[in-house]
Amino acid sequence: MAIKSVSIRIEEEMLHKLHVVADYEGRSANSQILILVRDCIEKYEKEHGKIEL
Repeated sequence: MAIKSVSIRIEEEMLHKLHVVADYEGRSANSQILILVRDCIEKYEKEHGKIEL
């Protein structure tokens, strides 16, 4: 599976809070975002069925 890069726009305060949460969890901000995305997809698939690509 190829790794792709995504750019997002985020308010400065939210970014700082993300870093606090990530540091608390012992992760980088990037890793924290990946976990949040993964959890979101898992929740969606649990409610709506597997996403077929």
